[in-house]
Amino acid sequence: MSTTELPASHAELMDGVYRWQRHIYDLTRKYYLLGRDRLIEGLDVPQNGSVLELGCGTGRNIVLAAHRYPDARFFGLDISAEMLETASAAIARDGLSAKVRLARGDATDFDAEALFGVERFDRVFVSYSLSMIPGWEKTVSAALAALASGGSLHVVDFGQQEGLPRWFRTMLRGWLKKFHVTPRASLRDVLESESERAGATFRFRTLYRGYAWLAVIKIGSYPAL
Repeated sequence: MSTTELPASHAELMDGVYRWQRHIYDLTRKYYLLGRDRLIEGLDVPQNGSVLELGCGTGRNIVLAAHRYPDARFFGLDISAEMLETASAAIARDGLSAKVRLARGDATDFDAEALFGVERFDRVFVSYSLSMIPGWEKTVSAALAALASGGSLHVVDFGQQEGLPRWFRTMLRGWLKKFHVTPRASLRDVLESESERAGATFRFRTLYRGYAWLAVIKIGSYPAL
């Protein structure tokens, strides 16, 4: 899907939400987007490997991952032009422009070859984006289709807070709704189903009493979580 074919309503919504939020996004989200650093640590990118983040936002994760895996090449996709502007500045500020490429696109339907000149990636990860993407199930399918042989898809997102008090769940859901975020109750089932369909292995872990869910789908043997 080209930039001109992006679903206008969602792209405009995300630009509207983050036009001002992007300037304080990383400062505020570090307190409740839990598990992101654990995901990055678990990527275990092979030497000279390629990594794609879907819904890269401000570039925070790509910058950290690029420093952790200095031999890898990184690619970031986001539907929000506002977020990509912030991400590009962050990447340049850290001197990473030569090893990171960004593109505007729809995570549910993208052509990696057209956007990046790369057809398959060793690692694809999605951090707290599936809970914001309409038709998010298609993102899972698209991510798996973009994996190279032996590659893995890594996902972290809001869980169902199953081990936390009801008042906390109610408060959190109300807060997230203001930002068009909806924790996906069927996330585990969809990931497991897609893993089976792809003939891949699946690992799943609940974090912080269900506050967050962390999953890995690997074409091959089990990765560590």
